[in-house]
Amino acid sequence: MQYRVFILPIALGMLFSSVLYAHCQMPCGIYDDQTRIILMKENITTIEKAMNEINRLGNADKVNYNQLVRWVNTKDMHANEFSEVVSYYFLTQRIKITDPSDKEAFAKYQKQLTILHQMLVYSMKCKQTTDLENVKKLSQLVDQFVETYFSKEDIEHLKEHH
Repeated sequence: MQYRVFILPIALGMLFSSVLYAHCQMPCGIYDDQTRIILMKENITTIEKAMNEINRLGNADKVNYNQLVRWVNTKDMHANEFSEVVSYYFLTQRIKITDPSDKEAFAKYQKQLTILHQMLVYSMKCKQTTDLENVKKLSQLVDQFVETYFSKEDIEHLKEHH
């Protein structure tokens, strides 16, 4: 009986392990911040395309509801992926808590937190609407975050790959 109680969680974990995300919250020290930014930009591009397709399909004389639902699901999935990178990668793993007595470092910390929070809000708004202004704002916020997070050399390198 104890054997079954022990094996069942392991078996279920193995069965559903494919739904786990590639980067966990283990202190592995394996980070690729630039790749995360590129992925976030790809998510934004996909959200924008999905919004355009939703608007196009919704305004058609004969609405193809199957395709419309698929584009809504795609938009929502990419908004979720974007939010997960912000939350589980940058907020919890990369942005370090800063001592308020270090005024310059604390100001940078607050600015980064503010931008990341705004990203989460606009990602949510992208899920709720097909307003392309939300996509535009989300993209601007990523650019602002890049400016506060990366060195000038890293920004140049990032521009080369995007």
